[in-house]
Amino acid sequence: QGGVSMHLICMKDKYLMVRHIQQFITITLKQAFCLMILWLFGSIFLLTPAPAIAQEEMRDSATVIMYHRFGEDRYPSTNIRVTQFEEHLALLTNGDYTVLPLPEIVTTLQAGGSLPDRTVAITIDDAYLSVYEEAWPRLQELGLPFTVFVATEPVEKNRRGYMSWEMLRELQSAGVTIGSQTHTHPHLYRENPDKVREEIQISNDYFIKELGMRPELFAYPFGEYSSFVIEIVKEAGFVAAFGQNSGIMHSKDRFFELPRFAFNEDYGTTDRLELAINGLPLKITDLTPEDMVLAENPPLYGFTLDKDMRPEGQLRCFASGFGKVDVSIIGRRAEIRLPDALKEGRSRINCTMPAGQNRWRWFGRQFLTN
Repeated sequence: QGGVSMHLICMKDKYLMVRHIQQFITITLKQAFCLMILWLFGSIFLLTPAPAIAQEEMRDSATVIMYHRFGEDRYPSTNIRVTQFEEHLALLTNGDYTVLPLPEIVTTLQAGGSLPDRTVAITIDDAYLSVYEEAWPRLQELGLPFTVFVATEPVEKNRRGYMSWEMLRELQSAGVTIGSQTHTHPHLYRENPDKVREEIQISNDYFIKELGMRPELFAYPFGEYSSFVIEIVKEAGFVAAFGQNSGIMHSKDRFFELPRFAFNEDYGTTDRLELAINGLPLKITDLTPEDMVLAENPPLYGFTLDKDMRPEGQLRCFASGFGKVDVSIIGRRAEIRLPDALKEGRSRINCTMPAGQNRWRWFGRQFLTN
């Protein structure tokens, strides 16, 4: 038995690296057998490969976020502080999110395909110089794709505070997507159809001349449009167009009224960003009124919830200037009523529904009053 004890001491010294053993340990054969069984199971555990991680859940939706200026404190309504932007990038690259090029997202969803859960696209409007000086180096370092929507007149005229064509060519050659935002960045719904067509044609001519291509993605200046503007944008050959209303784009969405979450100094916290990029679509049909330019104010606003949008009883809607407003649910139909007229200019109504796991469904709509 002393020989067995010496043998086990050597085993412990070899496999467990126990140092400074100063006395013999008496172990019964039964105890030795138990140790061998434990060692055997331990070896099997260490040598057995871990099971593959479950495939990431796929969805037919994505969140698009938008910025304008970076580190330009004189313009707080369109600016994001550099420190805020860096916090956003840290969140986007923490491993929970998939940042993809906007064209890839649009193509996939239009084809009825799926994307990784929590897919995000980054967009930037107006091609300000701070995009090149502040945003671009940080996005490039992290390898994050993004889209810049460009109004061509300020670039062509070398206006102070805007990027140059040479800068845009540099971004384009590095894989940045260039989208269109017309030539002079007007309020399109106030223009006549011929003027809207001219805005798009002139900008396309400059894009072809300077970048060798015409964009396929369009962003409405100020997020404003009307029914006839949408039709002209479609006729011009764009494949999708974006506004500035909150919400999550999805495969059954209106691809010429796609939503984006806008961020600036006042609405640029990481909590708000996290809420947006964890969002899910609130899918609806039969939207009334269809045109964001209101013929009557307050509007008789309503929509039909998709059959999978539940619990419908927890739908909540919030309007600019009023906060939470009345929602009536009749079957799958939601009717939203305001206590008074919306203010002149741009207003929004955002509707949300809990989706579980601290996530929310979103559908936002912007309205224009003359």
